[in-house]
Amino acid sequence: MRLSRVFLGRSGAALVLERNLLVYKHLWVIIFSGFFEPLFYLFAAQVGLGELVGDVRDGSGRAVTYTEFIAPALLAAAAMNGAVYESTMNIYFKLKFAKTYDAMLATPLKPFDIALGEITWSLTRGAIYATGFLVIVWVTGLTTSPWAILAFPSALLVGFAFAAVGMTATTYMRSWQDFDSVNLVLLVLFLFSATFFPLSVYPDYVQTIAKLSPLYHGVTLIRRLMLGTPDVGLLWHVAFLVTMGAAGLMMARRRLGRLLLP
Repeated sequence: MRLSRVFLGRSGAALVLERNLLVYKHLWVIIFSGFFEPLFYLFAAQVGLGELVGDVRDGSGRAVTYTEFIAPALLAAAAMNGAVYESTMNIYFKLKFAKTYDAMLATPLKPFDIALGEITWSLTRGAIYATGFLVIVWVTGLTTSPWAILAFPSALLVGFAFAAVGMTATTYMRSWQDFDSVNLVLLVLFLFSATFFPLSVYPDYVQTIAKLSPLYHGVTLIRRLMLGTPDVGLLWHVAFLVTMGAAGLMMARRRLGRLLLP
């Protein structure tokens, strides 16, 4: 009876999320360790590389400092990294070794509850990275436009898209070695999504490929907001990330059902 009342009063996804919060309450160092990588990139650009590069042109053709140019991209990358790290290796361990999801499905929880709860938690980790990075950017005076307030929900959208796809990809993993491919994909996205240079510096065929990168859509969305140059075209980037996240969520639910239910 008590278990029934619990499930009637709260959603299954909320219970999965609460479980993660309780587990990571004692492992907070693991979560915050990934926050420092984009911060180091920003620091390097601000004290050294930015002086060598000088001003660059943003998507609207306006000249900005190099540090102002890459800060929004690093924010998007921070959200991506936090979401992917949580939705891949950690979920793989729960799925293949800890058998956490088998135990969950022995309760009234459904595959959709597990998928939504885990994706929400992965998104939360990405949000933690994004929040810390955004605070640093604000303190250092790299954001002056009022539109920058929308950078945080945009980072959440990036985290949602990558968390959902990351969890789906994890259901296809056969061994730990498969995660080398995940790291390779993240590296390629990080380097070729207009993160460090304007898209115009690349050859035409690279520009075409880069525009298919989900990180490129997140970088462009956040950069235009933080630099105060939004336009109606940003709705396309929002739609891309929402579609990517929704498709990943549905696929993750389906894959969990096929793998774990008789």
